[in-house]
Amino acid sequence: MFSHVMVGTNDLEKSKKFYDAVLGALGIPPGRQDDKGRVFYRTPTGVFAVTKPINGQSATPANGGTIGFAAASPEAADAWHAAGVANGGRTCEDPPGVRSGGMVKMYLAYLRDPDDNKICALFRMS
Repeated sequence: MFSHVMVGTNDLEKSKKFYDAVLGALGIPPGRQDDKGRVFYRTPTGVFAVTKPINGQSATPANGGTIGFAAASPEAADAWHAAGVANGGRTCEDPPGVRSGGMVKMYLAYLRDPDDNKICALFRMS
């Protein structure tokens, strides 16, 4: 459904360090910076990118927005979360763990990135 997701940042170097760490914990290679200063993380299933806003104003997080990254296991989600905390992110929501939503069981880990965007690692258990 999605071709890509892009978030804004006020500090591209800090964001690249953070996303290289959290996405690296999920097996995604480090981001590559293009000639416009944007950083792209490309996978067979989609693209995630970080950029300074093109309008020159400050980047702000989406109110009510969350970006979810697929994790291969609960352990991968935990590694993702630990990498984020160690690289300038902060935990939010409940601690990483199992959540039930109707007939679906998921393992979720939530973080705020250095620009306060809410992100999540998700492993579907059923």
